[in-house]
Amino acid sequence: MADFAELARTVLSVELWDWLEGGAGRERTLVGNRGAFDRVAVVPRVLADVSSCDPACSLVGSPAALPVAVAPIAYQRLFHPEGELAVARAAADSGVPYTVSTLSSVPMEEIAATGATTWFQLYWLRDKGAVLDLVQRAEAIGSEALVLTVDVPVMGRRLRDMRHGFALPPTIRAANLDGGAMSSAHERVERGSAVAAHTASAFAPSFTWYDIEWLRERTGLPLVVKGLSHPADALRAAELGAAAVVVSNHGGRQLDGAVPTAVALPGVVEAVRGAFGESCQVLVDSGIRGGSDVLGALALGASGVLLGRPAMWGLAAGGEAGCARVLSLLGEEFRHAMALAGCPDLAAVARLRTTTMPCHCGGDHQ
Repeated sequence: MADFAELARTVLSVELWDWLEGGAGRERTLVGNRGAFDRVAVVPRVLADVSSCDPACSLVGSPAALPVAVAPIAYQRLFHPEGELAVARAAADSGVPYTVSTLSSVPMEEIAATGATTWFQLYWLRDKGAVLDLVQRAEAIGSEALVLTVDVPVMGRRLRDMRHGFALPPTIRAANLDGGAMSSAHERVERGSAVAAHTASAFAPSFTWYDIEWLRERTGLPLVVKGLSHPADALRAAELGAAAVVVSNHGGRQLDGAVPTAVALPGVVEAVRGAFGESCQVLVDSGIRGGSDVLGALALGASGVLLGRPAMWGLAAGGEAGCARVLSLLGEEFRHAMALAGCPDLAAVARLRTTTMPCHCGGDHQ
């Protein structure tokens, strides 16, 4: 995976690399996400028949060859001319769901035409009519889940983007939204991010639990609530009918200093499983960088993970083939980790015990 990061760095401009890799503020949460997964240690079992390890599962009702879905990431044509189409085809070939972003740079209808199993990620817009239109379009293309992002009432202070004065190139747009509403994302702002300015004008900071109730009454799609860290919030989402929750801090791009996802995950799992059993799955993202991370996440209680930045590394490095290779590597690494941990199937992975490796960083997590 790290090799693909270096390949992507060589082909992307500094501005684009920083847009992809950067976090909010001092990037403490960005760094903490990786550090927390690095400190997850599983206690392997032995003398199990691992001649054939089966990583297949069902995620939010969708069949998956791995306990992995591709996370929603905006404007993927920034990294390769085919953008979302290339990643969706790679996901289809790999047998994992692909999450279409509200801010995708290719219309959702064209992405669905690739044949990928699609989930649709929804940002809550100020215009509820536009929200409902997006949901109805997602239903029409056969999306199998609606992934509602709840951790962006306002965009985090992403200092790398602000220093670059980041703006979208004229050829890139949010293809699922009205063109006029997107014009501000192309206009450079001195000492600021044009994309952040657009978010401030388009997204609703007044978004609350009542809106989730309103949405639940208007769609039959399985609802996935993404962007939770607190067990009480996860319980509230499950009580409102969520089929899954995603423990996520937006890859460290929102609240700087937010708890790393590997640290928050066990508390959310305990709360949701204790009250709802398997009727509400718990997924996790933010910091997944390889097969051992997937093993650790499942051993901590997750049903699956969402893969974000590494999929974009593959896209930037080699288009559809590059992304497909990243997903293939992830599968190889995960099956290998299953075998070495003595786990022929995902039920055995869920039974693994975990502990925490000591931190040898002298107290400096930066």
